[in-house]
Amino acid sequence: MTENANGPRVECEVLIVGGSLVGLSAAAFLGKQGIAAYVVEKHAGTSIHPRAGYFHVGTMEAYRRIGLEPAILEASHKQFGPDGGINLVESLAGRELALFVPSINLGLESFSPCRRFFITQQSLEPLLHRRAAELGADLHYRSELVDFAQDETGVTAQVRDVDSGETRTIRARYMIAADGNRSPIRQKLGIGVNGPGWLSDSISIYFKADCSQWLERRPMGVIYVLNPDQRGFFRFEADGKRGFLVVNTLGDPSLPGAKDVAADVSVERCIALVRSAIGVPDIAVEIEDVAIWKAEAVCADAYRSGRVFLAGDAAHVVPPTGGFGGNTGVQDAANLAWKLAAVIKGEAGEALLDSYEAERRPVGLLTVEQAYTRYMRRVTPEEVTPATPEQRDELTMELGQYYRSGAVVDGRRENQPACLHPRETRGAPGSRLPYASLDTGQTTVDVVADGMALLTGPDFKDWPELAGEDLAHYVLPQQTLHRFGIGPSGALLVRPDGFIAARAREASAETVRDWLARTLARTAPERVTAAPREDSERIVDEAES
Repeated sequence: MTENANGPRVECEVLIVGGSLVGLSAAAFLGKQGIAAYVVEKHAGTSIHPRAGYFHVGTMEAYRRIGLEPAILEASHKQFGPDGGINLVESLAGRELALFVPSINLGLESFSPCRRFFITQQSLEPLLHRRAAELGADLHYRSELVDFAQDETGVTAQVRDVDSGETRTIRARYMIAADGNRSPIRQKLGIGVNGPGWLSDSISIYFKADCSQWLERRPMGVIYVLNPDQRGFFRFEADGKRGFLVVNTLGDPSLPGAKDVAADVSVERCIALVRSAIGVPDIAVEIEDVAIWKAEAVCADAYRSGRVFLAGDAAHVVPPTGGFGGNTGVQDAANLAWKLAAVIKGEAGEALLDSYEAERRPVGLLTVEQAYTRYMRRVTPEEVTPATPEQRDELTMELGQYYRSGAVVDGRRENQPACLHPRETRGAPGSRLPYASLDTGQTTVDVVADGMALLTGPDFKDWPELAGEDLAHYVLPQQTLHRFGIGPSGALLVRPDGFIAARAREASAETVRDWLARTLARTAPERVTAAPREDSERIVDEAES
């Protein structure tokens, strides 16, 4: 740290604005890649409310790569148990109206060694904070971004200490805006948002009430409520005596004021809503807190402006139906972190950073659509019309991201959706690496924990010629090759976020070097001839057979 006329001056590689779920994840992912981020957060510490509580399997895979899976599972199982379902009830003590998901991990075994999990954000964030710090992150709470400017070589930010009022200057090569749904950074950059927009002025009621007798026969992780008083959902802690109730509408959404739930958040009103959702009019209820928020569905028009990148709610805001908000933000962070690290360390060209928006914004747009359609179908079904998007299955949305960018050699076609079921992608470039166990005792989820990896068939002979590349090498068992779309002498290049950069049924050292140059933007794209599209399609077709 140095001093200047404007107070202390700090220089860093990456400044992250926002020290909550996405900002902490980005700091940890960068740390794993050897880059120590500088994080500023205006609040006094990590989250004090449960908030995001349902996490997808792809999120756990990302956390597994930074060594957090055991700690997360331990905390999760103490709070919620290893599984749970998602249903719809008239009230907790009343009738079940629908069963959306019998068990959150049903049918996952063939797709991942990881599992979906429930954990409160206030329990997860301290784990992320500790891991980010262990990996080198410099974390500063009660620190508020007040201004920033960027030039050709970096970003200069003014950060104020909330307690002392002292301002310090942060000079960073890049900045990540993980500053939430209202994102002052996004607004200053002039980046707009589009999508279905406002859905309701909702509230989250944090309460204590002994509901254990009804939860014993309904071990659900998320319980949606639909009755004449309200539409929303419960989430309870393991003992069933504490939880929160989200209220999105006051009954029939067509009634005047039904979507303005936040108009009355008095203790009396909140107790009445909790009792109605439980279905017991005289049950003892203690209100601990009430959070007011807007249910929205919008996506930013751009994810990048110069050296500033939007991630999490700054890039996309969704209603909580489906649990897409926090999970999509964590995947943003995993995608961006390795790219920033590769550029900062001189392993990749600056053009690699263009692939962040190219890959993540199409996923963001589809995620906004899918969270919105789940909200409509689960919370306000009266408002569903023929124009309401069809609902895609959970595995497609969680593990089926399918990228098209300069960081993928021959990725998805322009007219293909941003997510396809993993049975359809089957190892195609731009998709997540399929799951398989290796002879080393590891799984394919683990191979990129320390960087890029080359997975080959047992007859690939050119590995000694690639000894100078910073690249791990793993041999796929013969019986699994069809699942990856390669032959015995074929290969796949896998990125640190677990996505396939390139693939060939038969490969050589020269092929792999060409892939690395293209994926990492080390050469101009026009100097490389892409493989014929029909050959790529043929490989996928053969993998299916």
